Formats: sequence, C-alpha cells, structure tokens
Amino acid sequence: MIPGGRPVPDPGEGFPRSPSGGNVSFDSRLKAVSEHVSCQLEGEAFILSLRNGVYYGLNTVGARIWQLVQEPRTPREIRDALISEYQVEERDCTRDVLEILERLFQWNLVELHNGKGPHHA
Repeated sequence: MIPGGRPVPDPGEGFPRSPSGGNVSFDSRLKAVSEHVSCQLEGEAFILSLRNGVYYGLNTVGARIWQLVQEPRTPREIRDALISEYQVEERDCTRDVLEILERLFQWNLVELHNGKGPHHA
C-alpha cells in the first residue's frame, strides 16, 4: 500500500510512466537507506522509515525489488532479475521498475549510490 491506503499495483496493472525529470535513470545505482526497519509477511514488504516515522507497504513484486536494493543495484539489474523470475514483457518491466524505484526514492527509502558512498539528490 502506498501512503493514503491505496494499494501499489502489480506490474501489468498499468503503473503510470515515471515522472519526466525523475531522479532515477536506467543506469542509476541505488541502495536501500540504512535508516529503516522492514519485514516480509505473506510475500509483501512492510517498511518503517526511521527518518520520518512513516510505514510503507509493497506488494509481492515491490517486495522483491526491496530485497534486491539491499545491495547497490541498477534498475537494469533489477529488471533482469524480475524478468528471470516472472512472466513479464521487458518493456513493461523496465517501466514498472523505474516507477517503483522512483517512488522508493521519493519516499527516501533508497539512495543513489555512486560507488563513493550513498547520497540523496
């Protein structure tokens, strides 16, 4: 669920396109921030941001992305992992991965990682 109690849609249910001018590009390297507590329950992820005290919920695919960003990864690496695990078209998966990563970035749950240490734009 995203803030406001609306569920995060699964890929294929029509994520809107990433906002133009977003912070996350296909070659960005991202990593989950350390200031969080998270758990998985029945395939979904529940995350408490220690920065702002807000709880976030992610569906099964979002939970898998959350697992993958525990180590620095690019959207390309995440997309490739999801394509190998789910039946999804590459174009749709690329769009959906960028969208959820942009949301995680906007929620301050992931940071851009340039190899010298994480930073948030």
